[in-house]
Amino acid sequence: MENIALIESFSEFKDDKLIDRVTLMAILEDVFRNALKKKYGSDDNFDIIINPDKGDMEIWRNRVVVADGEVEDPNQEISLSEARKIEPDFEVGEDVSEEVKLIQLGRRAILALRQNLISKIHEHDNTNLYKQFKDIIGDIYTAEVHHVRPKAVILVDDDGNEIVLPKEKQIPSDFFRKGDNVRGIIENVELKGNKPQIIMSRTSEKFLEKLFEQEIPEVFDGLITVKKVVRIPGEKAKVAVDSYDDRIDPVGACVGMKGSRIHGIVRELGNENIDVINYTNNTQLYISRALSPAKISSIKIDEESKRAEVFLKLEEVSKAIGRGGHNIKLAGLLTGYELDVIREGSPAEEEDVELTEFSDEIEAWIIEEFAKIGLDTARSVLNHDVQDLVRRTDLEEETIMDVIRILREEFEE
Repeated sequence: MENIALIESFSEFKDDKLIDRVTLMAILEDVFRNALKKKYGSDDNFDIIINPDKGDMEIWRNRVVVADGEVEDPNQEISLSEARKIEPDFEVGEDVSEEVKLIQLGRRAILALRQNLISKIHEHDNTNLYKQFKDIIGDIYTAEVHHVRPKAVILVDDDGNEIVLPKEKQIPSDFFRKGDNVRGIIENVELKGNKPQIIMSRTSEKFLEKLFEQEIPEVFDGLITVKKVVRIPGEKAKVAVDSYDDRIDPVGACVGMKGSRIHGIVRELGNENIDVINYTNNTQLYISRALSPAKISSIKIDEESKRAEVFLKLEEVSKAIGRGGHNIKLAGLLTGYELDVIREGSPAEEEDVELTEFSDEIEAWIIEEFAKIGLDTARSVLNHDVQDLVRRTDLEEETIMDVIRILREEFEE
């Protein structure tokens, strides 16, 4: 009876963990054989019969009958008188099979047996979990916020699996509450001891690429190919797309009428500004498109050093550089070239001085504010209206007026 009760308690794991019958039988037999080795020194002469579906189990010990007083190994041999207590007509040399009740292993052994089973099932569970998530690395996954920690958000999926979204893998504007559904890509699966740790990311370029696949049917169907994605999470991204079908406008298809198709992606990424551009093998044209919305006058490319000098009219410079230098940085990452901006103009206009040259009179944080909007020279600041600078920076009008006065005194004279 105690065998049935124990197996019934073990079979709970089968229902909880969805372990198949064959695997559960193998785990149970392995656990019982370990217990028998500890108790009897060997399990070679034991037969274990398990039926986890019915909840029953039998253990049989096989021994050879020897004459009384000649037993050398009690585990392998049984005396004739002991054998005849089981069956009165046994003779020396015959095999005896005797059922071993679990109670004979001892209470401590039974408790250890159960603990060992739990450990083996968890080990099996973890191995399966590792394989399951290893196979979907790079795919979009949705899970629910379980709790929020300072350095990570802990998510739980529909199967109760724990997924970690580290702080550095979150978009800066992300804010989560318990119960929120979160989308990201499975970036990695790491083994921490025996337990797999599943890492999600929302900052990966792959996440944006997969969002295009999910939200834009032509990308999903393979009619449009996402050639490359670069991004500064939460700020700006550039996506190069191409189509082998001349009838399809890849940029138009991705953006949609009045941005209808890309709007959902932008919202998912915390209003990240996404530029979608047509991919081309023409390097000059590719660089020109990558620096959009700036209009390029000309480009001089050095293939060997992978550098390009981009010539622009003065009014286009700030557009090419972009807020905080994001536009030119992403254009360089997208094209694979280091881009140098060269300002065009008359000889008088070409004479210019970097704002950093005035660091003795203008504080570094003020120079940094101008740099954020692409103004890094004296002339680039002087060519802007004061109110425009107030609107585009976090500087007070009085501070801007002081800077303009310093620049005019030192530069225009």
